[in-house]
Amino acid sequence: MTLSIKDIQAPIADEMKAFEHKFRQFMKSDVMLLDQIMNYIVRRKGKQLRPMFVFLSAGVCGPITESTYRGASFIELLHTATLVHDDVVDDSNYRRGFFSVNALWKNKIAVLVGDYLLSRGLLLSVEHNEFELLKIVSTAMREISEGELLQIEKARRLDINEEVYYEIIRQKTASLIASCCSVGACSVGSDSETIKKMHAFGEKVGIAFQIKDDLFDYGEDEIGKPLGIDIKEKKMTLPLIYALNKASWLEKRKMINIIRNESHKPKKVLEVISFVKDSGGLKYAQQVMERYVEEARALLHDFEESSHRTALEHLVQYTIERSK
Repeated sequence: MTLSIKDIQAPIADEMKAFEHKFRQFMKSDVMLLDQIMNYIVRRKGKQLRPMFVFLSAGVCGPITESTYRGASFIELLHTATLVHDDVVDDSNYRRGFFSVNALWKNKIAVLVGDYLLSRGLLLSVEHNEFELLKIVSTAMREISEGELLQIEKARRLDINEEVYYEIIRQKTASLIASCCSVGACSVGSDSETIKKMHAFGEKVGIAFQIKDDLFDYGEDEIGKPLGIDIKEKKMTLPLIYALNKASWLEKRKMINIIRNESHKPKKVLEVISFVKDSGGLKYAQQVMERYVEEARALLHDFEESSHRTALEHLVQYTIERSK
């Protein structure tokens, strides 16, 4: 049985409570419109998995410090900035069931809000001479942008193999969770070897997290994202890549033609979903996801046993057993 987020948070419950207050202070602005939008963003926060990864990783490596709060805030500010910008790029009106910033205040304001969040995060680290944290998070932000652009480039040609797929998700998704874990380790004064190990741990968790997202596309859970949305957006996910690699030349050509030209037709999307299921694509992706989780666990077991380490293990389990 998977523990709830509240149960997993137990060893860092006080820190997470303090973090909420500090984070809101970091987002404050004298411009009334901006402060109003910041309030709106804070109120509709999600499960806060990223700060949890920061605090638990820090707790595994040493006593949590003020630097840990700044590191968690920096990541959350930059991540929120990318989400605000993503909603503009995707012309999306909703985020986590709420209206997106661009839906309520239009694109120009949303882009400026994203820029503001980005600059607040950068200033937060510079003002406190947190240059190592700045380096870790800035590298992650660069990789996220590169991963997104690589995916767009490949979606046009639909020529993604497994190797390219892993590179895309390593950059696009895993780099952020990896930076959470390495920021946590760095914030408590860990040596470079420990920071690297926590980064590797986070990267493996991030890859498993993305594969879980891929599986949602095939209706593995009714309350996940809408069925076949990746196919409609011409995103090549692991189950689909595996199925295409196993298919005959004729079948592969037919499926690629559907994805390229007919993915707006619900009936055709269901045809692709059936093809992937029948080819064993879901089972394969599930096995790969579990392998990454095992590798992440093995890295974590190099650290001393503690309530933080146990909670981090439970958090990893939560990310692959979540239902949305």
